[in-house]
Amino acid sequence: MTILEKIVAHKKQEVAERKELYPVKLLEQSIYFDTPAVSLKKYLTRADKSGIIAEFKRKSPSKGAINLYAKVEKTSIGYMQAGASALSILTDQEFFGGKNEDLTEARKFNFCPILRKDFVVDEYQLFEAKSIGADAILLIAECLEKEQLKALATKAKDLGLEVLMEIHSEDQLAKANEKVDIIGVNNRNLKDFSVSIGTSIDLFTKIPNDFVRISESGISDPNAIVELRQVGFQGFLIGEYFMNAAEPHKRCQQFIKRVQHLEDLLAGAIAG
Repeated sequence: MTILEKIVAHKKQEVAERKELYPVKLLEQSIYFDTPAVSLKKYLTRADKSGIIAEFKRKSPSKGAINLYAKVEKTSIGYMQAGASALSILTDQEFFGGKNEDLTEARKFNFCPILRKDFVVDEYQLFEAKSIGADAILLIAECLEKEQLKALATKAKDLGLEVLMEIHSEDQLAKANEKVDIIGVNNRNLKDFSVSIGTSIDLFTKIPNDFVRISESGISDPNAIVELRQVGFQGFLIGEYFMNAAEPHKRCQQFIKRVQHLEDLLAGAIAG
């Protein structure tokens, strides 16, 4: 059984338990449920933003503990002050050390798009995402059938959530549909957790222009952002590189400044 298969199996069991404890009727009473979402798609395409989705996660199946003691409030506010376009909050507890309360806390302190990063396998999780303050949800093509992904994307849009569909290979693009807003190429193979930014570059031209296109995972070099933006990517999800610093928001700030410097140099060279 792959790591992804273990996560999905556990998630199905977890969702079944949560349905019993927190029925949809209860979730719909949240103060966030009827609040209009902040558009992740729009923030990623704004000229005054970096395009970086800065992620908060405490651990991962591949790396183990990353930063178990980081504070959501300090880190999320710091990310936004550093120039990030949006936040991604891991809410999976078993494998990533997250919880729903992390996202709600980030929501309290930030007016920006927040992606709920989790393994969605059931419509219930969409109601849950809306109730905790998320603006967008992740649908991973590798663990969803085409019709299941379409049904989940359709329901997400009905609830006012934007949809990021994650792929790792060209064949998974067949699962895209008109309800998907953003397609993200995961540079990390979810079967063995190996990483290559070349995955994004190879797949870019295969993704229809209808979608905002982002590159996810394994990005730690500002030069990679410059290269990926030249290819045409509009967004870049970075988590581990920021989170394994003692102060993730400061590393994020330094990273974004370096990207801006490199892009200024490139613009100057082209102009010259």
